This record gives sequence, structure tokens and C-alpha cells, in this order.
Amino acid sequence: MATNILSIGQSALAAAQVGLSTTGHNIANAATPGYNRQVVVQGAAQPQNYGLGFMGQGTEVTTIKRIYSEFLGGQVRTAQSTKSGLDSYAAEIRQIDNLLGDPLSGLSPALQEFFSGMQEMASNPSSIPARQAALSAGESLTARFQSLAGRLQEIGQGINSQITSSVNVINAYATQIGALNEAIGRAQGGSGQPANDLLDQRDQLIMDLNKEIKATTVKQGDGSVNVFIGNGQPLVVGAKTFGLTTAVLPSDPSRIEVAYQTSSGPVIVGEGSLTGGKLGGLVAFRSQTLEPAQTTLDTLASGLASTFNAQHRLGQDLNGALGGDFFTYSSALGAAGFVVALNDPRQIAAAAPIRSAAASANTGTGAVSAGTVNAPPPPNANLQQPVTITFTSATTFDVTGTGTGNPTGLTYTPGATITYNGWSIALSGAPATGDTFTVATNAGGIGDSRNAQLLAGLQTANTMNGGTASYQGAYSQLVSEIGNKTRELDVTSSAAGKLFTEAKRTLESESGVNLDEEGTNLLRYQQAYQAAGKVMQIASQMFDVLLSLGR
Repeated sequence: MATNILSIGQSALAAAQVGLSTTGHNIANAATPGYNRQVVVQGAAQPQNYGLGFMGQGTEVTTIKRIYSEFLGGQVRTAQSTKSGLDSYAAEIRQIDNLLGDPLSGLSPALQEFFSGMQEMASNPSSIPARQAALSAGESLTARFQSLAGRLQEIGQGINSQITSSVNVINAYATQIGALNEAIGRAQGGSGQPANDLLDQRDQLIMDLNKEIKATTVKQGDGSVNVFIGNGQPLVVGAKTFGLTTAVLPSDPSRIEVAYQTSSGPVIVGEGSLTGGKLGGLVAFRSQTLEPAQTTLDTLASGLASTFNAQHRLGQDLNGALGGDFFTYSSALGAAGFVVALNDPRQIAAAAPIRSAAASANTGTGAVSAGTVNAPPPPNANLQQPVTITFTSATTFDVTGTGTGNPTGLTYTPGATITYNGWSIALSGAPATGDTFTVATNAGGIGDSRNAQLLAGLQTANTMNGGTASYQGAYSQLVSEIGNKTRELDVTSSAAGKLFTEAKRTLESESGVNLDEEGTNLLRYQQAYQAAGKVMQIASQMFDVLLSLGR
């Protein structure tokens, strides 16, 4: 009987030792990231029948249990992935928001300065300083376009670098998870007991993986977990990993794409499959904000160049030559290739190339408008060919010098538009028989600002977005869209951060180490250890008594 009591005491002492060790392990790892507290699971040893009944044989430790909720852990991983993706997106879009919306370095002040220069030149078209100021304002405008395009391109290059870095981190995590799968399988297969610390390490790696990309897991019977990303693409299966890589599309060498590394070469992963985490946020920002912003800026530069050039070519410069292109735009470069084509302020076509006049000998009250040059813009061989309108009666007239025949007997309608050789005029009043009106070249028209006024008027004309917005309006729409998206992300990112914090707090309340609780356990196991020692001491004394009786 004394021997039985001794073995019972020994089992109690061993259980208390395990409890003390486990509690100490919890305390030591209270600050270890991803550590989940462990508890001793013990039960009564198999009792023995002594005839008088079943007598207990002490206790035994059945396992060391890891306190972890797969459900709560999954919620934390999802919240982590969402938060990281939104944080990544928000950090990048703020750069564009600050860039485009800056009151000094944005495009708006450059546009205002350019058209102010055009308006000042229109008020004094013969002034070389005024022309030079307008030309310099145009160069400043194109420089601003180039600067913005260059900065957006730099942001794109930064995205490429971050994508490459994120892919490398994901591959490193996948390799470590695969190695832990193998180690856990060996450890649990040999002992049949959970490899708690290895499981914690693997769960923490999966959590860190979700910072980079949204990952889902499927637990296997051997204790390993398979990890999938995107729409079910495998990243880790058992101990085997399927690494990601990066690739460059031949159609766009400036764009880094995420791909699977296969034996036959990289296979591009669709951006729709790269959701959540830092990587998901980066590719979403690039496709949803950066590239649309670049396209809008390119479209604005293209639209400004084409519409302004079209009007400029309808004018005449200070040398009497028809206007050429004011801007040069390269579709291959986008806004980065937007430059001023002129190098001489005299080449600005501020005047109209035609001049209309009524003969001084006219006796009627007929008047002729200044005339406008029609689109499409020159070259037009007949544009500056003189045309004479002669009234054969109060209601009819003939036209000579059209270059395509001389129409006669045309009916006069006051205010009606008359168009020949690429220009249009309007006659009003009551011309008398024999009255003549001429449309000829504007030789010496250095004080003419008709085309400069039309150029300045393009500032408020709805020439962009299908004729629904001005240059400034189109740019303001871009700034507004970026600003609204930035504010939206600030709100959603903050909300996601709170959800993550709450989910993590809930998990830690169940799985984390509570030092007060562990301190209580330490005292409890200490007392149990002392009591077990006392049991063994009494058993030893009883055994000594038995021995003394046998002498």
C-alpha cells in the first residue's frame, strides 16, 4: 500500500512539474508574436481493483493543449489582409492626390497662366514682349505636363519595385510554411501529440503572408495546411511550394506583372486573382487609379494640343505666314512628349489670314463682317486668294475669284453666311446695285488679334470629354476623382484597422497569455508540487515503519 501511495505521489509530482514548466513557458513567451497559451490536460490514471473496490492510481498528463480558435484566427487573417490592402492603396494614392491637387505644382495654375498670356497678347498682338510672354507661358505649361507625367511614371516604377519585393517576401513565407508543414508532420506523426510551438510559428507565418496577399488555408489530416491565393491558385501544398515570379509584357515593358513560375516559363496571374494584402493593394492602385490618371493626363495633353493647334493653324503670324502647330504631341510618349513647337514669338498666329472690306464708293448701307477661317485648318491654296462680291441689284450678287468658278445671280439674304475658299462672312444692311465687297489677304495685319482672341477663348470652350468639359474642367474632374477616392480609402482603411484591432483583441482574449492568470497558475502548481512531495514523504515514512516491523 505504501508503494501505491508513493506512485500516486510521484504522478502528482510529475503533473505539477509539467504544469510549472508549461506555465513558465507561457510567461516566457507572453510577448512572442503569434504565441498561443498552452494548458496542461490531465486526468485520473486507470484505477486498480483491490477486491474492496477500485482504488485510484494517481494522475496522468494526457497532452499539452494549445488554446487557439481556427475561426477567430481566420477572421484575424481576413481582417489583416483587408487592412494591408487598403493601407497600401491609400499610401500610394495620397502621392497622386498631393501631386495633382497642389495649388502651386498642379496643372491648374499653369493652364491659367498660359491663357492669361494669350489674353494679354490679344490686347497687343504687335508687341514682341507680349508674344514672348505668351510663348514662355506655353513652355511652362508643357513643362508642367512633362513634370506631372514624369512623376506618375516614377510612381509606376516604384510600384514595380514594390511588387517585385512583395513577390519575394511571399515566396519566402511559402518556403517557410512548407518546411514547417514537413516538420509538424514528422513531429506529430511520431508522437501523436500536437507540435504546439511549431503550429504557432506556422500560423504566424500565414498571418504575415496575409499582410502581403490574401491567403486561404485548408487543413490536412497529417497536420499540414495547404495555402491558396486568389481564385484558388495553390501556393503551398504540404511541403511543396509553388513560387511566384515577375514578368514583363512585350506590349508594355514598363509594367511588371505577377506570374507563376512553371517549367515552361512564367504564366501571368490575372490582376483579379491578386486581392488583399500589400500586393493586392498595389495592383489595384495601379489599374484603378494610376493608369487611369496617366491616361487622363495624356488625353488632356492630346486634346489641348489638337484643338489649340487646329485654331492656331486658322490664323496668321507676324510675318504674314499661315499659322502652324503651336504644340507638338507624341502619342508614343503621352503627356511626357508634349512640347511647344514654336521657337520665335513672331510665329504665333494672332491675326486672321483674311480681311474683308466694303468699297469706299459703295452707295448702299450694306456692311460685311470681319470674316472667319473655317475648319479644317489650312493648308488651303485658295484661302488667301482675293474674292470680290458685286451686287447686280439690291437682292442679287455675283462672285469672282473663287478659284472654282464665278457664281452669278446669287440671292442676297441679309445676315446670311457666304462661304468660299475656306472662309465665311456675313453681309447685312441694304447694298445698292454696283456695291462691291472684297475678301483678301490680311497683309500687314500686325495689329489684328482675331485669332488670338479665339485662341484665348479656348480656355472656357467645352473641347474635352466629348464636348462636355473645358481643359480646366477635365483636369478638375481628375483631381476630384482622385481626391474623393483618397478620402474614401482613408475612411475604409481606418474602419478596416479598427476591425482588425477588434478581431485581434478577441483572439488574444482567448489565446493570448494573461500574466495575472499565469501567476495564479504558478502558485497553484507550486502548492500542488509541495503537496505531492508531502504525499511521497508520508509514503516513505510508512514504508520505513513496515521495514522496522519485519526486523
